[in-house]
Amino acid sequence: MSTPVTRRTVLAGGAGAALGLTLPGVAAQADDRHHETGVGFTLDARTLDGGEQVTSVTLDTRRLGPIDPAGLTPGTFTVHAKATSPIPIAPGDLIFSEYDLDRTVTAARLDRHGNIVLELSHAEGQPGGGTLGYILSRGRNVRLDLVYTITQNTPLVRRHGAPLTITRFVQGRLSNPEVDAFTHHVSASGMKYRLYSPERPPRHGRRPLILWLHGAGEGASLPDDYYDNETTLRANRGALGFATPEAQRIFSGAYVVAPQSTSYWMEDGPRFAPLIREIVQDLVRRERVDPDRIHVVGCSNGGYMSLKMTVAYPDLFAASVPICGVVEPLGGEGPPLITDAELAAIRTPTWLVTSLDDDTVPPESNTVHAHDLIRGSLVTLYDHVVWNGYQFPGHWSWIYVARNDPSHHGTHLWQWMARRHR
Repeated sequence: MSTPVTRRTVLAGGAGAALGLTLPGVAAQADDRHHETGVGFTLDARTLDGGEQVTSVTLDTRRLGPIDPAGLTPGTFTVHAKATSPIPIAPGDLIFSEYDLDRTVTAARLDRHGNIVLELSHAEGQPGGGTLGYILSRGRNVRLDLVYTITQNTPLVRRHGAPLTITRFVQGRLSNPEVDAFTHHVSASGMKYRLYSPERPPRHGRRPLILWLHGAGEGASLPDDYYDNETTLRANRGALGFATPEAQRIFSGAYVVAPQSTSYWMEDGPRFAPLIREIVQDLVRRERVDPDRIHVVGCSNGGYMSLKMTVAYPDLFAASVPICGVVEPLGGEGPPLITDAELAAIRTPTWLVTSLDDDTVPPESNTVHAHDLIRGSLVTLYDHVVWNGYQFPGHWSWIYVARNDPSHHGTHLWQWMARRHR
């Protein structure tokens, strides 16, 4: 019986006996009639500060019998990756981060189950491993269609039995444990969101809720019928940071919710505000969320929306953290997105963050201006965005919040938030 081939089930031929087939969730089986040995493989991903990358490939080899790890080298397999846009790109338009190349295998090892893990070269700013592409005309990140082709170059040495050559490789799912810990949901109004629930929610008592509002690039593109509920967790560590063991310890367990805009928050903040509140109120009803410990955090477009939420609902949040938030219209034309009177009326405890070299949202007329007007607010101003020795664009100051770096008189941001009650 033949297998239907679509854009997402592309048969990619490789050298020798290698084939790559994008069939998520389908395990390969050996064809004894033709003496073939097939295995499935998983793409292992991590969301770095600069976005998600495929960092290794795991081959499901545990059923092939004990493999001698001494016979595994980085040259045993070759890994080729092709990444293309999931939606058509118009003539003259640009998409950044598509690629078609060989990935460098830095190590080959066995995991505790007997599966072969091929570690791939990856780093901040290194091309050829990302899972997202940025479409210039849309101003959107999209999840790329990934086709990986595995080629075996030398036989596998087994502790028992003859050397083995795998004749067929079947691509499975993209696995990112941090992202996968967030469940998928859709609100009654149709807004999609992801939810992280703390381990072992208490039988009695309630937990805080952290609302993460994404930047413009992570919204949907409805004209393209693209609304994936994925890029909010894969473009940066904004929401993921609050689900780490460190953050969960500081907050004594917290829910983290990340709604996805159907476009971008600044398009119509007053329209989006009640849709976001609906999600928050529903979680308070359904989950063990403490209504007095709801925090809002957002970056760029989401920084604007964080401020807008505290303007629209002054009694909803225990704390607000707008990161490189937009107050004045970009380009300087038109009325302010949030007026001086609205900023001056904010009573929610607020900690603003930005980098002074931000050339996307000017700090002085936005973050610094908001800090001057919001009574009692705190502000952290960085000179540059540098983490682990790598310098990011100045607009990416959310990296510091996702790492709990901002501090005031020895108190770090997450600890400050955890102490806030409405």
